Amino acid sequence: MFVLVEMTDTVRIPPWQFERKLNDSIAEELNKKLANKVVYNVGLCICLYDITKLEDSYIFPGDGASHTKVSLGFFDDIIIPPESLQQPTKFDEAEQVWVWEYETEEGAHDLYMDIGEEIRFRVVDETFVDTSPTGPSSADTSTSGATEEVQKKEAPYTLVGSISEPGLGLLSWWTNS
Repeated sequence: MFVLVEMTDTVRIPPWQFERKLNDSIAEELNKKLANKVVYNVGLCICLYDITKLEDSYIFPGDGASHTKVSLGFFDDIIIPPESLQQPTKFDEAEQVWVWEYETEEGAHDLYMDIGEEIRFRVVDETFVDTSPTGPSSADTSTSGATEEVQKKEAPYTLVGSISEPGLGLLSWWTNS
């Protein structure tokens, strides 16, 4: 489902980052530039995997930063619908979290899916939406004071996941104590 793509870029490192290791500064700048961004003919860039080659760094006249040519090879738009959760599951209104009612020989245990916890999930679908700007429609030529319809912002790339199989879900559910 995920594809490793090799790219080449020139990265500008400002002078105040010269005290850091070059690889760390370059990795941070590349993640700022590419992580969670959709790249044409590539798709959504999740994060930097590895830096495979660093070329010489240059400082251009009038700019104190170094410029280095680099070869290089998780995001908020992941949705897990309620029907793809471990079953039976209910939503706890008071806590505002989903709860898996885990059945054992001793009875049912409520396993809370707390916000911010790390999970393991399976990708079941992906959606790519072209969010390129479009021109004004020719049908909308009215200049009256009518309220404009607020357009819903859509994520350019969305993954749909599932945790409805054994071993999936919160990592804390599956660790041995």
